[in-house]
Amino acid sequence: MSSSTVKSIKPADLICMNQFIDHEPIEIDLVYADAAHPENIFGAALYRDGAQFWLHRELADIVLNVARLAQSERGAKLVLKDGLRTIEAQVAMQETDIVKANPQWCEPGPNRLLSPPGTGGHPRGMAVDVNLIGEDGQEWDMGTAFDHLTTDPAVNPAARSYQVFPANVLANRVYLETLFLRAADIAGQTILPLPSEWWDFRFPHDYSSQFAAISDVDLPEDMRMT
Repeated sequence: MSSSTVKSIKPADLICMNQFIDHEPIEIDLVYADAAHPENIFGAALYRDGAQFWLHRELADIVLNVARLAQSERGAKLVLKDGLRTIEAQVAMQETDIVKANPQWCEPGPNRLLSPPGTGGHPRGMAVDVNLIGEDGQEWDMGTAFDHLTTDPAVNPAARSYQVFPANVLANRVYLETLFLRAADIAGQTILPLPSEWWDFRFPHDYSSQFAAISDVDLPEDMRMT
């Protein structure tokens, strides 16, 4: 696709998910905004203090429907871990010590775990990382923590194809995936459950690649991630 045909994502196309916390069954846990967060494997705050959670409006609609289905069917909430990750945040991620120590995460091919800055769904607000929270306030057991990046990409317990887990864990993964597929179908959209990460749901590449990646300089100051 030539650069002349790539569409821009305007700030008005992005939805702040924080606004829904009080009246929708969602919680927001923006992991990369806190260097000390136990799930932030990068050990650095990739987002600025006060950064909010943004998604492209089309994905936001699907996410809200997922949350409503989970609440009505299982009494669960949807917890949002990561959404829009601007180009600058992607660069900061690549520059962390842990990524430099694991160059295999960035190597091209089917086992690549980290996209180069400007690529993928996150810098377009078209990918979201999630889990479910039960009525007991605990996140559902999905076999690995969010953003588990294996040191051996050939053996990835976070992958959807990995089956060496108890039946309840596998069922939890299948249910979350099914929710997204159902919600996308309701919205007349196609969603891709990322094969290598049970927590990641995004629009397919042939759709998201029609849009330019978002840089913080493209956004009003209050919407910037870094």
